[in-house]
Amino acid sequence: MLAIELENVSKSFGEFLVLNNVSAGFEAEKIHGIIGRNGSGKTVLFKCVCGLMYPDKGKILINGENYGLKKRAPQSIGVIIESPGFLPQYSGYRNLKFLADINRKVRKEEIRETMRTVGLDPDEGKHVGKYSMGMRQRLGLAQALMEDPDIIILDEPMNGLDKNGVDDMRKLLDTLRGKHKTILLASHNAEDIHILCDTVWEMESGVLTKCSSHT
Repeated sequence: MLAIELENVSKSFGEFLVLNNVSAGFEAEKIHGIIGRNGSGKTVLFKCVCGLMYPDKGKILINGENYGLKKRAPQSIGVIIESPGFLPQYSGYRNLKFLADINRKVRKEEIRETMRTVGLDPDEGKHVGKYSMGMRQRLGLAQALMEDPDIIILDEPMNGLDKNGVDDMRKLLDTLRGKHKTILLASHNAEDIHILCDTVWEMESGVLTKCSSHT
């Protein structure tokens, strides 16, 4: 079963074609890795899949439903794209609580447990403004996971993590696959992609090509 289907998806900014008739299918309950240089179109593709941006043409089907041109975001997607933005004067827990109150899908203890899962202490009062880059990445991942989404989209989730942090992140993503999650992962680190991913894709100048499968 395909969790995500892309059919001739294109996106331009002015005369600059960022996504060029992208077509692909991503199976459910697997990790799909996308490699590509900065500016290749990965981030724009991810934004279109999760509803933060809309394609000029084409279809984006999430679990069989077309969201490509509907101008509304699909449900049950957790996202880290670019640097996670948080209120610096509040703790990590308070930031997640503010966000959780918008949709009212998760309780306090679920927020706390998600923070523990990514290696953060929910009782630590340190303001996010004093977090290291790695801690911010962990908090961003907690935000993406706290509502228990079916699909998780991660753009460079290893940024700012030390070796132990990268090892922890790899274990966590492998665990999530075991919990029937579908994950799209972009990383500059080829080792991350080849260790974690069931399929590997390359994005170059807005064109997405399947490289290999490790199933």
